[in-house]
Amino acid sequence: MSHNKKQGKTRLPRTQAQLGRRKKQKGMCLADRPCLEPNAAGIDIGAREIFVAVPPDRDECPVRVFDTFTEDLQAMARWLKACGITTVAMESTGVYFALSSALIGRVQVPPALG
Repeated sequence: MSHNKKQGKTRLPRTQAQLGRRKKQKGMCLADRPCLEPNAAGIDIGAREIFVAVPPDRDECPVRVFDTFTEDLQAMARWLKACGITTVAMESTGVYFALSSALIGRVQVPPALG
């Protein structure tokens, strides 16, 4: 009868400190990264909701959720302009970005392409 288990001492689980020492972090932490676009906003576009984030010093509520109706998109564009946003980074998994992009462009906030 063969067993695949090793004979001998049982190993205790590693502590978080031990795991932390072994694991190397890749890249820089967020605080160390330079701000390339201080007037940028991030937009996550979905079929029913649009999440928009502006820099925290631009509004008391720097993250807002908008519906996808035309009047809501117009309100979003006005809010971005009022916050001094000059460029946006948009994420969309479908074609939902088209109208948002067009309305944002009307208020001279160009989408960032990368």
